[in-house]
Amino acid sequence: MTRRAIFTLPVVAVLALCLWLLAAFRLLPGDWPAWPFDPGTMSVPQILLAFGLMPRGAIALVAGAALGLSGALLQAVLRNPVADPTTLGISGGAQLALVAATILSPGLLEHGRWPVALVGAGLAAGLVMAIGARRAFAPVTMVIAGMMVAMTASAIATAITLSRGKYLLSLVIWNGGSLVQQDWSGVRVLAAVLGCAGIGAALLARPLRVLSLGAVGAQGLGMNVAAMRLAAVVVAVVLAAAVSAELGLIGFVGLAAPALARSMGARTMAQVLALSPMIGALVLSVCDGMVMALAGATGEMFPTGALTGLIGGPLLIWLLPRLRGSTPPGTEAGEGPGVRLAHPGRVLAGLAALALAAALVLVWVGRLPGGWAVLDWDSFRAFLPLRLPRLVAAGAAGAALALAGAVLQRLTANPLASPEVLGVSGGASMGYAATLYLVTAPGQAVLGLGTMLGGMAALVLVANYARRRDMPAERVLLAGVAVSAMAAALLSAIMATGSAQSWQVLAWLSGSSSTIGAAQAGTLAAMALGVLVAALLVRRWLQVLPLGAEVAAGVGLPLVGARLGLIALAGIATGAATVLIGPLSFVGLMAPHLARRIGLARAQDHVLGAALIGAILMIAADFGARMAGFPYELPLGLFASLLGAPWLIWLMMRMRR
Repeated sequence: MTRRAIFTLPVVAVLALCLWLLAAFRLLPGDWPAWPFDPGTMSVPQILLAFGLMPRGAIALVAGAALGLSGALLQAVLRNPVADPTTLGISGGAQLALVAATILSPGLLEHGRWPVALVGAGLAAGLVMAIGARRAFAPVTMVIAGMMVAMTASAIATAITLSRGKYLLSLVIWNGGSLVQQDWSGVRVLAAVLGCAGIGAALLARPLRVLSLGAVGAQGLGMNVAAMRLAAVVVAVVLAAAVSAELGLIGFVGLAAPALARSMGARTMAQVLALSPMIGALVLSVCDGMVMALAGATGEMFPTGALTGLIGGPLLIWLLPRLRGSTPPGTEAGEGPGVRLAHPGRVLAGLAALALAAALVLVWVGRLPGGWAVLDWDSFRAFLPLRLPRLVAAGAAGAALALAGAVLQRLTANPLASPEVLGVSGGASMGYAATLYLVTAPGQAVLGLGTMLGGMAALVLVANYARRRDMPAERVLLAGVAVSAMAAALLSAIMATGSAQSWQVLAWLSGSSSTIGAAQAGTLAAMALGVLVAALLVRRWLQVLPLGAEVAAGVGLPLVGARLGLIALAGIATGAATVLIGPLSFVGLMAPHLARRIGLARAQDHVLGAALIGAILMIAADFGARMAGFPYELPLGLFASLLGAPWLIWLMMRMRR
């Protein structure tokens, strides 16, 4: 153990103990129960202490140690300082599996949550590792792929939860990462898992030290690199899945613990693997103690996962400039050069006609209690004022998000860039939630202002990275991913409070255009048109930037100004859609790719085609949201996610070196 750790860890341990004792003495000032605990001879406060607060304090230590060790193993095997169960999608995969099993097939939980969580975490980890293997486990690609998988899983889990109504409040609270305990069973299970994983990590310490020399060097010394990576990842996944099964989503402890271990002077692999569990245990214990202290002062109990998310987001942003490895411009290609149309105008005209025809047909077609029906002329005129604004708003939002995605993908030369990972949607979501809690009965104008301010704050934070001339464009993308992850953790905690505002936030996050009026739809359409015009005016920037920073600077492009301008343009487009109908998912990822695949290669053709395709996709998603669950309306975000998730997985699996 390093000298700095010898002095620091005891101080933090004393702080964690003091916070726990504060909660304990508040619950039971004296006459603590004696061992062995016998509920038949104990008072209610004694039972709450012995079977609630005591196991809660113990499980904070055990779970924190498990996450710390999991993060240390992942960072070692991938040689990636920002790898952990959160950033690699492992925790998100476990969360989605448990939510889906709870709602869609409860019989799978007959033998406990453990097997289901392990399957979900394993599938997510396997997907991310398969994607990373195509890029030699490059740190940037691994983090983007992992956090996009996590965002996909979280979005689908939230939409599934909302689609089944408000009777699943306990599931939402569990998703927030609560450490509340009713007995010692969870502590025993996690302690057993941690003990076995600790033995495995000790056996892996020396091979991981050899692997730190690099895959080529390790192979030269006779190591089976693939088998070693698989063994370390399996141990890390088991640890993360165990914590998710018992406590829900606890984010970023696995990121913070190894980073703090290295900052305390840990240099060898054995030191990092030994210190990370201790630091993780203390970090989670202190966070939980602060949550309990806040609950005692305000009476409002937030899940501990909220605080770890607020710590992990800034930590990830701080680590990004120190992340080694970059993605060369133009190498993140899905299938190589695509076709290039000689006459793109005909295709663009066809897309415009298709969008108009889709809007007219979907206004005319509907469902009645007796089945599907085509409206007659009188009914069409009666329903048009009700349906047209939401179709216009959905189409405009899809176009705006598609424009933002096209701009970001050309800016970063990365097909995984989309408005969701820019961070603007996450910042806008936090602004919306903060307005609900800080303003009594806020109106639409106040909510819109709060949402826009949140998006602007996230945009300023991400733009700060773009100002650095030596900061690669994909690092700007990662900064946005970090902001989105921090926002997701905070919103998960807010929703887990179970208040009326939390359900309003949950409904808004899923996306809906049902409350849009004619004025709002017109405003959003005008905003989308303005962004399109601006994108066409800077088409030279969009044409040159994918060639790389050196080429752009060589032809006289103002690199810093161009990056800032394009990020601002993408932020405005995303914020405009987010303010009115929530942070929709994946249209900004799919539409630009579809435009590219049909041969719209030039910048001006690409952005215009992406906008039209985005409008078509979102109009179709809005129609599906209205009709699939008739007579009840399902979340628009659910349909967008179900369209986008398979596309995302297919795209990332086809990425090549």
